Amino acid sequence: MSVLSVLMAAIAPGVALLSYFYLKDRYDPEPISQVLKLFLFGVLLVFPIMVLQRALVQGLGDNPFVFSFITSAATEEFFKWFLVYFVIYKHTSFDEPYDGIVYSVAASLGFATLENVFYAFFNSSGFSTLMMRAFLPVSGHAMFGVIMGYHLGKAKFNPEASRKHLSYALLLPIFWHGVFDYTMIVTKTYWIWFMVPLMAFLWIRSLWKVSHANARSPLRVIQREERVKI
Repeated sequence: MSVLSVLMAAIAPGVALLSYFYLKDRYDPEPISQVLKLFLFGVLLVFPIMVLQRALVQGLGDNPFVFSFITSAATEEFFKWFLVYFVIYKHTSFDEPYDGIVYSVAASLGFATLENVFYAFFNSSGFSTLMMRAFLPVSGHAMFGVIMGYHLGKAKFNPEASRKHLSYALLLPIFWHGVFDYTMIVTKTYWIWFMVPLMAFLWIRSLWKVSHANARSPLRVIQREERVKI
């Protein structure tokens, strides 16, 4: 594959998944500029996370459990959670529960896209390998973003339970990310028997969260009232 072909194949899954979740916003799509900002910030997260993970491997070793849940999942999901919370959580454009999903997925896929580009060039990946990564790591990051964003949305629009859902927005993606990585590491030759059910479960749960977040939008009631008046 040519350099351009590899680059496009590495970038396309993240862009396609971001477009999919962006278009799932039924009532008030977010400003493209804000979504792209979170995506680009997610891209930039790769560099500090790479340095931190390198230090953690040297300090904690490469035990599969420690690497999966702490070195990989905890560092990546914390930085993404931190980014979304401090950049967009209190912004006026975050005005319905589904917005948390859009922005968290954007940050997650920004990170996953540059990670995928690095993997493609450093490992001389072919088209089939990149397609497999589209269905696994890149798609996985999108699912972790949905989980994070769903609970950020619940935290913002359910003030009495905000602390609980802010914790869920961080801890649940760390857990599922850790499960994902640990499964990939320890089931090297028969991973498909575990990963297919895991990804199916994550996708089904994520689509339910997308539907539920849209159903809780305050803009849904406004649009219904406008239709009645018409």
